[in-house]
Amino acid sequence: MEFSGGARLEVRINAADVGKRVSVRRVDEAAPGGGKFTDTVGVLTSWDDGVLVITRRTGEQVRIAQSSLVAGKVVPAAPARRRGPAASYAELARVAARGWQPVERELLGEWELRAASGFTRRANSVLPLGDPGLPLDEALAYVRDWYAARGLPAYAQLATGGEGTQELLCAELERRGWTREVTAELWTGALAPVADREIPGGIVLARAADDGWLGRYQRKGVSEVALKVLASGPSVWFATVPGAAGEPPAAIGRCVVDGRWAGFAAVEVAPGSRRRGLASAVMAALARQALDEGASAAWLQVETDNAGARALYAGMGFGTHHTYHHYRGPDVPRPDVPGPELSGPDASRDETYRSP
Repeated sequence: MEFSGGARLEVRINAADVGKRVSVRRVDEAAPGGGKFTDTVGVLTSWDDGVLVITRRTGEQVRIAQSSLVAGKVVPAAPARRRGPAASYAELARVAARGWQPVERELLGEWELRAASGFTRRANSVLPLGDPGLPLDEALAYVRDWYAARGLPAYAQLATGGEGTQELLCAELERRGWTREVTAELWTGALAPVADREIPGGIVLARAADDGWLGRYQRKGVSEVALKVLASGPSVWFATVPGAAGEPPAAIGRCVVDGRWAGFAAVEVAPGSRRRGLASAVMAALARQALDEGASAAWLQVETDNAGARALYAGMGFGTHHTYHHYRGPDVPRPDVPGPELSGPDASRDETYRSP
């Protein structure tokens, strides 16, 4: 959002607006030539000692000197949606959590602590969706101790850039020494256009991931715990495009149907089989199954640097709903308990389409 050239410039925000979405204009003395205007839109997450911090949709925090402001105003809490089904962050966060379940969980008020022996951050992080029932510092200490007792680093999964997301909590964690390690996006779209794509013969749908499917899956040496996570969800389907004799499948995919939602993950194509439409075909086959079960909307998670996946999904009608982040807490010293990192050869990545 920008300020129109004919509008009267006026700073109409103050420290009482922390937590609201704002648009500000400031003088950027560092700009080439000096004295240039720069506009910033995001959630005002702090205003202390003459410095504002605004968190953008992506989670980036921008520090702005109060003395540099020339205009500022509160703007609507979330931008108008341009595509995809309407949904709040809380709804999608719960749907995504049900589609990728841990093997152990505990509730701390409205925070869900999740553990699965280190298999993916999503299944080994606290998901805070409300009040933990404790002061924040006590709640974070409990989280750190809970994960340390299981030999795991403490992670929190938070979101920015959508209706009801957690810019303020992100800022509070960063002030307490939590470090953002991974950022990705959750995209949504209508399900029917995905199902309308052409499906070649030979795609096999199954309720369980067999040895062939696991042979193509990017995480090698999948453990018993990982198999439980992969199979978790209200209605789980695995798609396989068989490969040549004796070879792993040419392509695979996973879908979880949950009410009106179908969640896609682990869409992977063998390097030698790419650029042949197999990823789209796998998703179409899964989408038709989801439609048969009553779903109408779709979601998936994609990393910000996965250009191939983003191009594929955008072409299928998906768009960004919100950005989510995994914050790692300061380590809790426990010399009597080993502290493994997240398992798998590529533990920083969630299950997303790797290449078109």
